[in-house]
Amino acid sequence: MRFFRDPPDPGPDGPTVVTIGNFDGVHLGHQALIRRCRQVAGESGRVAVVTFEPLPRAWFSPDTAPPRLAGPAQKLALLQSAGVDLAWVMRFNGRSAALGADDFVTRVLVQGLAATHVVIGHDFRFGCGREGDFDRLRELGRAHGFGVEALAPVQVDGQTVSSTVVRAALTAGRFDQAAAALGRRYTLCGRVIRGRQLGRKLGYPTANVRPPRGGSPLAGIYAVHARVAGGPWRPGVASLGHRPAVGGGEALLEVHLFDFDGDLYGQRLETRFVEWIREERNFDDLAALTAQMNNDEDRARAILAAATPED
Repeated sequence: MRFFRDPPDPGPDGPTVVTIGNFDGVHLGHQALIRRCRQVAGESGRVAVVTFEPLPRAWFSPDTAPPRLAGPAQKLALLQSAGVDLAWVMRFNGRSAALGADDFVTRVLVQGLAATHVVIGHDFRFGCGREGDFDRLRELGRAHGFGVEALAPVQVDGQTVSSTVVRAALTAGRFDQAAAALGRRYTLCGRVIRGRQLGRKLGYPTANVRPPRGGSPLAGIYAVHARVAGGPWRPGVASLGHRPAVGGGEALLEVHLFDFDGDLYGQRLETRFVEWIREERNFDDLAALTAQMNNDEDRARAILAAATPED
């Protein structure tokens, strides 16, 4: 998959079938849009996605925006896995927010992507102040020579699939429900960075990964499977949060892999969450913290003994 920022230079080599959205999490609803684009484009055609970074809601209201399901790099990887050929990651800022519906279509869909067909979700809006809707897009499509269609929402167990539904399920620890909406088990991916190495001193070395900017719907201690790309899934226990037991700080995902001794610094680690164990909390001393970490390991091992990475 090829991806680019603003504007695509050079643009796509030929026409594209396009879908547009935030694509946070790339859930079943997003996958349906991409799948329909592929059907229209055919095997030899090109499927293009227009997405935004930062997400518009985070730009307009950074203090109240919902947490992210995936950061930009993971989102792109998921889009590629879903069958996207081209991804235009538009910088969302004051200039792009002020772009009217007509200008968005002309600059992005016509000049930027040479769209022959556009597939959108049932509730899609576009342009400054969300002025554009399906009827306006279809009207502009007729004027510029591209087709437009809107897909009905995807439902699972009678509930419309959305990023909001996935976030709520993850926050509540309902990983099966989140997996049903995502079409896969929920994972976080990121590059392993150097931390303060306090876990190593306590006998629990961890691989540290920054969660997506804007926060995560998860918080606490979890039984997990984790792997480096292309490697085997390994069992472990992870903490995601601000680490009050060791003085706090920026949010961090800390993954301790069981029975593993290796150097993961700089590698991209994929962490799959299996079950919530407990919330983060402070401790009176390091002895109490270590005792709790031992209990967390025992609990995680018991949980993972009854699970497989494919569950």
